[in-house]
Amino acid sequence: MKLGIVGLPNVGKSTLFNAITNSQVEAANYPFATIEPNVGVVNVPDKRLNVLSEMFNSIKIVPATIEFYDIAGLVKGASEGEGLGNQFLANIREVDAIVHVVRCFDDSNVIHVDGSIDPVRDIETIKTELVLSDLEVLEKRRDKLVKAVKGDKGLQAELNLVNMLIENLESFKPIKNLDFDEEEIKLLKSFNLLSMKKVIYVANVSEDDILDDDNIYVNAVKEYAKEEESEVVKVSAEIESQISQLEEDEAREFLSDLGLEESGLDKLIKSSYNLLDLISYLTAGETESRAWTIKKGYKAPQAAGVIHTDFERGFIRAEVVSYDDLIESGSMVKAKEKGLVRSEGKEYIVKDGDVILFRFNV
Repeated sequence: MKLGIVGLPNVGKSTLFNAITNSQVEAANYPFATIEPNVGVVNVPDKRLNVLSEMFNSIKIVPATIEFYDIAGLVKGASEGEGLGNQFLANIREVDAIVHVVRCFDDSNVIHVDGSIDPVRDIETIKTELVLSDLEVLEKRRDKLVKAVKGDKGLQAELNLVNMLIENLESFKPIKNLDFDEEEIKLLKSFNLLSMKKVIYVANVSEDDILDDDNIYVNAVKEYAKEEESEVVKVSAEIESQISQLEEDEAREFLSDLGLEESGLDKLIKSSYNLLDLISYLTAGETESRAWTIKKGYKAPQAAGVIHTDFERGFIRAEVVSYDDLIESGSMVKAKEKGLVRSEGKEYIVKDGDVILFRFNV
């Protein structure tokens, strides 16, 4: 999973990226401190792996991972190349979802490119640039299709879809929540539109505001996100920065002292999985205990294919036990004795927390 961190300059993007990926990229108080996208790989916290590792005496633990891309600050006019905008917009096209960091704190020492704090205005600024960039892509495609459809009537459906998308985007109507049929969805994937990507808004608040009721800025972001069915996570990039410098035990104690149940990173990862309809199934043995990320609704062969294409191609069956049943039983042997380990075929839909052994032959 690839998540692109975007936002206006000086909203806390690079500070947040540094914290959650434990990287050290420049987080300066001026626009365009980030030129090329910085990439950080983050482990997805999963306490189940530690328990399985002990049960199976695994040599190592391999958690699922997320790639975070710190993409340079966008500004008004980015779709026309303002502030090196086109380059940054191209970087966003490569990610699965957008993490849009929005400034929700007052600080006279940190300049704002528009001179005042208004999170909805900031969201609209970037959203407009994404829409304008998509319009340019679609208009070029339409021009080619208008010529090509004369010799190939089979392209008419694609032209109709492109025209409908252009009409909606020109009216600044959201297109990611429209209903599309299977053929249209295939075409949409090839378009790789920025405005089709799902969004998590990160409301970046001050350290003092993290435990308080949502301030007027955070409330405004939540109202905005509700209308477009997006997720909102309230985070203090400064606190995350402090957590990133601590060992795991110290970090837990630090969070507890602050009165926080989990870090902003944990909240962000949960929201990412929820937004993208992702779950994790588990494999365990002496070599490793490991989490695998799949889409909700994947059938057993598809889930096996995430490990290796041969597993999907030669799928025979999956031996499945739920994590909770396995832990309650105390061992795989006892789980089998209780009849809790099931043999599932090609139509089985994998569930979050399934512990699976795939049988295959190629």
